[in-house]
Amino acid sequence: MKIDVIDNGGQWTHREWKVLKSFDVESEILPNNVDNDKLNDLDGIVLSGGPASIDKELNRLGNIKQYIETHEYPVFGICVGAQFIALNSGGTVGKAIHSEYGKKEITFSKNESIFYNLPGKINAWENHNDEIKSISDDYIICASSDTCKIQAFYHKNRDIFGVQFHPEVNNTEYGTELFKNFIDVCKK
Repeated sequence: MKIDVIDNGGQWTHREWKVLKSFDVESEILPNNVDNDKLNDLDGIVLSGGPASIDKELNRLGNIKQYIETHEYPVFGICVGAQFIALNSGGTVGKAIHSEYGKKEITFSKNESIFYNLPGKINAWENHNDEIKSISDDYIICASSDTCKIQAFYHKNRDIFGVQFHPEVNNTEYGTELFKNFIDVCKK
């Protein structure tokens, strides 16, 4: 089992790697401009957080579009990684009405896919200036908060998942379970 973390410049990329390693998953942290062929033998990828504003710094996200479009393995986007997935699907991302730094209550409307076995509400750690405003109809929105309507989503037909919050930090309840559920999807 090998799941690599694609580093988009996020401050907690090493924590995502560390959570994967805690489940005995072989993993490396790779820059987002690594050659696409280096990712051929993976079972999945995690797209880390990144620039302060994806709206103004999209060019800093390297080759992640190519990674998503040319490989069939599962993808888990976190913060900016999730925002990129939304943009790449034809959705919109922009400056958040409420930039968030710290604890926020997240409410799940659906507990399917990697979000199964989570309670209806969790406390999660936020750290973002931008937020997903809309996402294509190919995705199901499954979580929100009182200030951000798209906190988590998954693709209807592919194993592509995204969260606006940071499941890799200790302050997020059930974050480890989200990673375990993602790993389970990658084993299929």
